Amino acid sequence: MNLHGIRAIYRFEMARTFRTVMQSIAAPVLSTSLYFIVFGKAIGSRMGDIDSISYGAYIIPGLVMLSLLNESISNASFGIYMPKWAGTIYELLSAPVSWVEVLIGYVGAAATKSVMLGLLILGTARIFVPYEIAHPFWMVAFLLLTAVTFSLFGFIIGLWADSFQKLQVVPMLIVTPLTFLGGAFYSINMLPPLWQKITLFNPVVYLISGFRWSFYGVADVHIAVSIGMTLAFLAICLAGVRWIFKSGYKLRS
Repeated sequence: MNLHGIRAIYRFEMARTFRTVMQSIAAPVLSTSLYFIVFGKAIGSRMGDIDSISYGAYIIPGLVMLSLLNESISNASFGIYMPKWAGTIYELLSAPVSWVEVLIGYVGAAATKSVMLGLLILGTARIFVPYEIAHPFWMVAFLLLTAVTFSLFGFIIGLWADSFQKLQVVPMLIVTPLTFLGGAFYSINMLPPLWQKITLFNPVVYLISGFRWSFYGVADVHIAVSIGMTLAFLAICLAGVRWIFKSGYKLRS
């Protein structure tokens, strides 16, 4: 294992984040704070409880997931796309580092940024809405697992994309809508029976449900199913990255 190579990639990516703190950290935290103000305070104060949890507190896990998914994808996809765009990807491919070491460096940095952002948003939420965390270990575990999984997904998008516009297609047209429809602002048990079944095909439901369970001990889907679905998506992403590096798809052209 080339630890020096992993450390070089990781430190470079983390340094890029701290050079753009306003865009990377401050902007997502401020935008999520607006959700807390509008939904937690303005609208939440006029709505009833869900599963004996105040509406403002109920949506916290969903809002954290919304930011976490988008930032994980954005950080990882942009990180690997820039070497492709600048042409330095060939230097990386010819360096004495394996695809696993490249993956650890880029995805590790992207996941670290996303976890930092998630914790900052949780700290900010405390200003607006009181909440408790029933299972702190599982909260951190879900935070890490989701950050790593969707950083891997973003890494694949960055390898696939051949323009800056394509970097935004999947997050904007697929991930964000699925998050809003995945129970971020409501319980799927509030939907009609048919739509409850349809919603279960949305993979984001399992992430939000599991993360909410770690806070309040209530979930739309059994916690074991949530963990299993997340691990399955993680395995699919790993297989996809391995295939791309082994085949040279979008790397050698």
